[in-house]
Amino acid sequence: MASVGRPGSDELLFLPLGGAGEIGMNLNLYGHAGKWLMVDLGVTFGDEATPGIEVIMPDPRFIEERREDLVGIVLTHAHEDHLGAVPYLWERFGCPVWATPFTAAVLRRKLHETGLAGRVPILEVPLSGRFQAGPFEIELVTLTHSIPEPNALVIRTGAGTVLHSGDWKFDPEPLVGAPSDIDALRRLGEQNILALVCDSTNALVAGHSGSEAAVREELIRLFGRFNNRIAVACFASNVARLESVVHAALAHDRHVALVGRSMRRIVEAAQETGYLTGLPPFVSEHDAGYLPREKVALLCTGSQGEPRSALARIARNDHPQVTLEPGDAVIFSSRVIPGNEKAIGALQNDLARLDVEIVTAEDEPVHVSGHPAREELARMYQLVRPRIAIPVHGERRHLEAHARLAEECQVPLAIAAENGRMIRLAPGPAEVAAGLSIPSRTGRPLGARRRRCARPSRRSMRASGPMTRRSRRRRGSRCAAIFTPSAARSR
Repeated sequence: MASVGRPGSDELLFLPLGGAGEIGMNLNLYGHAGKWLMVDLGVTFGDEATPGIEVIMPDPRFIEERREDLVGIVLTHAHEDHLGAVPYLWERFGCPVWATPFTAAVLRRKLHETGLAGRVPILEVPLSGRFQAGPFEIELVTLTHSIPEPNALVIRTGAGTVLHSGDWKFDPEPLVGAPSDIDALRRLGEQNILALVCDSTNALVAGHSGSEAAVREELIRLFGRFNNRIAVACFASNVARLESVVHAALAHDRHVALVGRSMRRIVEAAQETGYLTGLPPFVSEHDAGYLPREKVALLCTGSQGEPRSALARIARNDHPQVTLEPGDAVIFSSRVIPGNEKAIGALQNDLARLDVEIVTAEDEPVHVSGHPAREELARMYQLVRPRIAIPVHGERRHLEAHARLAEECQVPLAIAAENGRMIRLAPGPAEVAAGLSIPSRTGRPLGARRRRCARPSRRSMRASGPMTRRSRRRRGSRCAAIFTPSAARSR
């Protein structure tokens, strides 16, 4: 094998530095013909195990040391765990960034907040577009997810072709954007795909993830139950869900107010790129307070109990313009992200103290996942027919379940590898290298398991763990960014 820093002309390497063995903080590298390609650069968020830490990012030292060989960054979509680290880490690379229009619009707003507006070369790619990045020829395949313009990447090289799924599901009625391009996936199945690097989030969930269309119908029905204010907490990036709340409000003669900065930012990006059109204008937080209670619906940030979010401030009676009163209702149109249970519980306790009715996805079908359940994963394998399955975007248990499912789908080889494990896809039988020394968020070492795989090589490399952004309140600013090695996170 050629040296680690310069992949050989006949080699195709895959190296996850974030998002494999965990959900969030995605950073993936592909190496071929002396060059590297980065797919996604995201964050995850601090929790009770990391007091004072607001944002956690993957440690990019491996590729930073090889920045001259990095041809660029391709963003699969606009979720924070896929692009959230770009504003903080891009200066270490100084490379071009490819993205579709909506993702580019979201990224530009984030770069403006960090003083990088106009400095990062963002190259917009149309949906289903193709472009060349060094020795990598890339084609976008439209899929569906809980955000507009999610893309799988077909990465073609002289050593083989990989399909990198990004986050996805098969939603027959996504409401916003086109449905998944099944014909494109079927064509790939005839092209001898070497490997499928694929989302594992719901690999333990039987059946199908469900459709946004069903959630819209339920919200319209549910709005008819309530006679006073309705607040809906959901992920701001789920533009289809935002549109569904508007339709539910219209069906019951209500006006919709956007409450929360990220909610307003996403709506601006969506409307700029052709989404959320033909709807009545949103009312401001200020004006919402003057509307009769039965005439208003509030779209709020804070579904995960974030303490500075709009809904948390409303629940503490700390919001300057919006209040909730006894008899009002709050609908949590979202899932509980693992690790956020206590924060969400505390928020709902604060709402209960206000004598507000609370509706969650456990009570009514007001949420569907944006990730594929097992039936959808099996269909993807039937369509694409890869020779190698590489589960990513999941904790260890998700990766293992995904690998077993791939084997059941007659994939010849499945490799469940965590962050820092370099996989040599070509030439010859795929193998897992000894890997980088990257500690996990828990401090336990990360590893890999090969299923019907060649013995790992002895090559070993070193790197430190994730980076953190520590919250520090200062007069005149929200916080200051401090980057530290995360080894201290082990407790």
